Amino acid sequence: MSELWNDLLACLDLQPQTGRTDTDENAATLVFEGPNLHLTYHRLFGGQILGQFVRAAELTCPNKSIKSLHSLFAREGSADETVRYEVTRQHEGRSFATLTIVARQSKGVIATSLISMHAPEDGPDRQSENTIASPLGEEFRTDVDLIPWEIRTDVDLNSTDTGAPEFEMWMRTPPVSQNLAPAIATYATDLTLIGTALRPVDGLSQLGNGTTFTSAVTSHNLWFHRPFTTDSWLLLRQDSPVTAHGRCFGRGDVYSEDGNLVASYAQEALLRLP
Repeated sequence: MSELWNDLLACLDLQPQTGRTDTDENAATLVFEGPNLHLTYHRLFGGQILGQFVRAAELTCPNKSIKSLHSLFAREGSADETVRYEVTRQHEGRSFATLTIVARQSKGVIATSLISMHAPEDGPDRQSENTIASPLGEEFRTDVDLIPWEIRTDVDLNSTDTGAPEFEMWMRTPPVSQNLAPAIATYATDLTLIGTALRPVDGLSQLGNGTTFTSAVTSHNLWFHRPFTTDSWLLLRQDSPVTAHGRCFGRGDVYSEDGNLVASYAQEALLRLP
């Protein structure tokens, strides 16, 4: 396994902080901390924060699974300082729970999230028709920055050639506990939506942030529909329907190899073009 993969697993191993007055498991507020990814640039990657939001929620309500996550990024986080995740139970009943999480460093709040949890239960099971082809072959295997697992795609988001604002990639991680699947998938959904929005723009690709254009994620949302694993094939299918007023918007779905829709996501980002 790669160093980045082990680094990510360490980041998702959040630890409760002791020496507080709110350590009781039924207390309204809990605090967690975990290490940051060791990257070559100074700021925190938003996918790390999103994945840690998910883990903080799951550790706070271990008898429920995450139903939805709605996150806002307030300011750039520093990679040189641990993030403190302050989880407040707004409500917890037998079926649902609502949590707010504040990600904080010494400079102040860097991100916030509103998370809904749901206890497992039976109910109707249907979805709209969809067409899912088989995973792409080994010849389509490619590297995607910050993703330490297998990716296959036939679109190069690093290319400056123009194309439709659409993107699909197959992903499969090394063997890992299913408990980490929501956090890992959340991490993955943060990486390629800005690049997807840039595909119709001649001469630009996702590699130009900070040089030929300026971008930063401002909000990220996910909805989890069914249980899934990440060490079997998942398809991320996404598009960007609009770019306007210095912002871009993207959305996507996550499918299992057998065609089940397991999650959906949407993101808005700052996008200032030359």
